[in-house]
Amino acid sequence: MGSKIGGSDKKPVHTVKLDGFYIGKYEVTQAQYHAVMGNDGHLNFFEGYPDCPVERVSWFNAVHFIIKLNDLTGDKYRLPTEAEWEYAARGGNKSLSFKYSGSDSTSDIAWCNYNAGSMTHPVGLKKPNELGIFDMSGNVWEWCADWYSEFYYVVSPVKNPTGPATGTERVIRGGSWFQDSFGLNTTDRKAVNPEWQLGFVGFRLCK
Repeated sequence: MGSKIGGSDKKPVHTVKLDGFYIGKYEVTQAQYHAVMGNDGHLNFFEGYPDCPVERVSWFNAVHFIIKLNDLTGDKYRLPTEAEWEYAARGGNKSLSFKYSGSDSTSDIAWCNYNAGSMTHPVGLKKPNELGIFDMSGNVWEWCADWYSEFYYVVSPVKNPTGPATGTERVIRGGSWFQDSFGLNTTDRKAVNPEWQLGFVGFRLCK
């Protein structure tokens, strides 16, 4: 994890070991979110696009969705940890060491501010990464389970890191339609208040 290039929150570069996990091929869509949550009053910034990623969901909204989904399915879905997210975005054990998730060119794999037309797009239209996962760079930022700390990588354990025990902001990853290249790199990190509902932040399931 991490990078020698960029801010202090991406340093030092370090190795982590993860237990096996599954992660969503796509970001959770508006249609999927409303199928679980029903008429809960939630409105997307780009409302009425069922195949686009759900957005304007706080971290708590995402967790509430997962609780309801698990009640309905009897499964154990959750948000990915930051380490799981980065492993999947990098292409896992099939990684070709691209700068972005699946390519060194943002135009191949990412909806961002120069090609998105100032809005989200249906999931899965760009090329997938090496693991067949779509939109891990661009479209919408994605919530991770972890609290954010600028210096967490200094003290991170090797085995299944889950972030600091406490904090005030949660980690988001992946960049969005709203930014240029900022955030699209597989190592980029950002911190957001978990109560905020932003039109460029959504989430992806893991288990």
